[in-house]
Amino acid sequence: MKSLPYILLIGISTLVACSGNQQTTFPRYADFPETKVLKAQVADLDTILLRYPFRVAVRNGIAVVMDLHNMDHFLHAFTYPGWRHLTSFGKRGEGPMEMLSADNIQFNSLDSLWAIDANKMEITRWKISPATGSAERVEEIKLDKKLVRSLDFHTMESGFFIPDYMGEFRYWQVDDNGKPVKSIGEIPSETIDENTVRPALAQAWRSFMDYNPDNGILAMATQLGEVFEIFNLKENTHKVLYGPEGEPQYKAAKDGSGVPTGIMGFSDIKVTNKYIYAVFQGIRFEDKITAIKQGKEPENGAKYIYVFDLEGNPVRRYELDLRINSIDINEETNTIVATEAKSDDPILEFKI
Repeated sequence: MKSLPYILLIGISTLVACSGNQQTTFPRYADFPETKVLKAQVADLDTILLRYPFRVAVRNGIAVVMDLHNMDHFLHAFTYPGWRHLTSFGKRGEGPMEMLSADNIQFNSLDSLWAIDANKMEITRWKISPATGSAERVEEIKLDKKLVRSLDFHTMESGFFIPDYMGEFRYWQVDDNGKPVKSIGEIPSETIDENTVRPALAQAWRSFMDYNPDNGILAMATQLGEVFEIFNLKENTHKVLYGPEGEPQYKAAKDGSGVPTGIMGFSDIKVTNKYIYAVFQGIRFEDKITAIKQGKEPENGAKYIYVFDLEGNPVRRYELDLRINSIDINEETNTIVATEAKSDDPILEFKI
């Protein structure tokens, strides 16, 4: 299994540094009341299929793994919990029924597995049949040109939530035809000023999102730095929380581009009926650079899962014995399914 230390830094080289006086505008969390160590159980499955599994989602006795670098298909369906391979789909290619990239998935039901392809600016829906061991592509939605290189999304009651990647807003509400209908919020930077380059700011603040329609909570967590946000859509409230590492950091390079400094932050976020789970790395870029200079492979992946209540209060921190990229949470069985950042056994389970 090949690792990819900078897989999350899509487009980061185009950043331009922002400037401004440091101010403390938003509340901070400093620590968690409880820390619990979790030990991984390795799932027994055919890893020959998988090159770099990045996302995993489990519904209705099926697990779907999104593989960033498979040579043939981006998506793989397995039985769960048996992990028997059913089918691979989302064929890599430039054809009308193929995908140029897989950037995230949303698994709602057996007839509603969604995938976003940023390179094609397209969201597709698949129907999975355990009986026949097949996946049928049943819908494709072209995204409007305003939604520049959409890397994440979440289904909503009618359409999708998609982050804004131009820096003018925080996210969009998009209809079933891929057309933006409403822009919401703004990037909650404490250093923003009139000289800030908005697209650069947006790339630095690239965030992962999740939404729970049952309680109306939409949560976002930054890829760099340590910031997460809670939008309560039922109560029309918005809360921003900074962690100890603060907002995403970057600086200007000689060629006018920007390079990330500070830390790699969150790599996934999940909203359940009770809690918000955020997968946190905390790896410093200077440590990555030092390891590379020493001829070592730099650390990659998250060693922690932070748990907050729906108001954003810290509840618990899980410390993992292996580094991961993403999670799926089942609070009824107290199980976390995760993709490991680098391993020949890339699918893990943790009991909480």
